[in-house]
Amino acid sequence: MEMHSLTTCHAPPERADGEELRVQAGLFARNDLSRELLDAVPTLLAILNAQRQIVFSNRALLNFLATTDESTGRGLRPGELFGCTNARLMPAGCGTAEACRTCGAVNAILNGLAGRGDSQEYRLTRQDQGHHQALDLRIHTTPLRHQNQQFVVFTIEDISHQKRRSALERIFFHDILNLAGSVQGFCQLLADQPGDPDAPEMLRLIDSASSQVVEEIKAQSTLLAAENRELQVNFEPLNARAMIVQAMETYRRHPSAQGKQILTESNGQDLWFQSDPTLLGRVLGNMVKNALEACREGETVRAGCRLANDYVQFWVHNPAAIPRDIQLQLFQRSFSTKGPGRGLGTYSMRLLTEEYLDGTISFTSTPEEGTTFQAAFPLNLPFAPPRGA
Repeated sequence: MEMHSLTTCHAPPERADGEELRVQAGLFARNDLSRELLDAVPTLLAILNAQRQIVFSNRALLNFLATTDESTGRGLRPGELFGCTNARLMPAGCGTAEACRTCGAVNAILNGLAGRGDSQEYRLTRQDQGHHQALDLRIHTTPLRHQNQQFVVFTIEDISHQKRRSALERIFFHDILNLAGSVQGFCQLLADQPGDPDAPEMLRLIDSASSQVVEEIKAQSTLLAAENRELQVNFEPLNARAMIVQAMETYRRHPSAQGKQILTESNGQDLWFQSDPTLLGRVLGNMVKNALEACREGETVRAGCRLANDYVQFWVHNPAAIPRDIQLQLFQRSFSTKGPGRGLGTYSMRLLTEEYLDGTISFTSTPEEGTTFQAAFPLNLPFAPPRGA
């Protein structure tokens, strides 16, 4: 079968029919020794045909799927087996949506089918009992020629805990230690020169840096509780404009705001709705911080809120455009443009918004219009706004 170029957005959509799949499965299942050897491998392992469909799953993979039926998953592609949200976007399934262009699993499989063994990370978002679940996997593919047919040996290693630990270590050892070092340095200056005329400014910087340390620790604690389904949500009446103004003011003196303008726009509406102020503050704060980090000195970040149908919609805009390949991976947990071990900002925005605050989050980005993130929350008001509001 003719293979598509790896530079295209889509992998080949063609599939083998039921009879062909049954014959291919028999090539591996009918030999007791082959079956025992593959079942003895503790790693999750599948054999895929030239159409990227599963024809064989070893015992470890079946155990992972909580089944003893050897035909489970036969004919499916990996993204379909694991419930990848991108696998549902196109009628042809896994590997055929635009987002699949950057998928490590799809590209590793295509390389294997082209005769080249490969190993890539596979960042997967799946639906698990109505909740989004983020997985970080490492995929290994090895070409296999058997009975004059082309197959790929496909093994899966779950590295979610490793990636999570790496990200947290990076945040704590890099970001927080840098901030703590600033606090220590300014404190030493004050101790050495107690009458320094710059003392008030140094005290302000100490206060700012120490506040950032505390906020970073709280943010990571919130994210960990959210992923473990341990987060307590407390809804109360909130004023939308007050929330976006607070988020903008919080970052006005942040290092990422240096040399940049921050403007809060008003459309004259006084919108009240119900949400959790702490979690919403984290979402809006991340939106503002990401916009500031994307800007160059002299550029402006704008933000505001508005009524959109029956939703309160918050928006944050910056003039920079996001490349398309980055857009396709933006909300994945371990993906980041900031270097290894980062990438929790946009992921946490979506996790808190969609899993806990009953909202939606999205973005648009073009070279002409820049980038705008939007978070929308239902305008359900089974209460009266606070007296005097």
